[in-house]
Amino acid sequence: MTTTVLKPTKGRLLVSVPFMNDFYFGRSVILLTEHNEEGTVGFILNKPIETKVGSAISDFPDFNANLYMGGPVEKSSLFYIHTLGTLVKDSIEVSKGLYWGGNFSIIKKLIETGVMGEDDIRFFVGYSGWGKNQLEKELTEKSWVVTERSIPDIMSMDPDSFWKDNIKATDRQLGVWADFPVNPSLN
Repeated sequence: MTTTVLKPTKGRLLVSVPFMNDFYFGRSVILLTEHNEEGTVGFILNKPIETKVGSAISDFPDFNANLYMGGPVEKSSLFYIHTLGTLVKDSIEVSKGLYWGGNFSIIKKLIETGVMGEDDIRFFVGYSGWGKNQLEKELTEKSWVVTERSIPDIMSMDPDSFWKDNIKATDRQLGVWADFPVNPSLN
């Protein structure tokens, strides 16, 4: 079986290999929102934190969506991806129908009026970033697998199974390890 190796680009996903031993990146799936000759930016999709968005942000509409750990960079900053870019001024298109950032006041108004729901937006504390050629080096070291998923898969995924589902679908050999416990001594 021949596996097509995808290159990292905006809108694709990075899936960590099974034995990556890192607090942030172990068993993580990262959406790449920028990738160019200067570096790479993305958000960890499958690591919710216990705080809900509505309780973490003052003067925010009643919104019970999860807040996610986006990565180890700028952990005191809020970021978001969404599917309503045409309605949100200053959004950056990541891939067709998926956007990053945009006018926060408009986001709040869309949530208040019910136009934007939990499957339309994902909030992150911090982001994941790589300097020039850093991600390429990690890919050469086989720390990550690059894959693609549909926007509905990304926006409505189950964080508990998203890494496992992606590693199994992306690489048959690595997928064998998907059910291996994080800490085998607790098995």
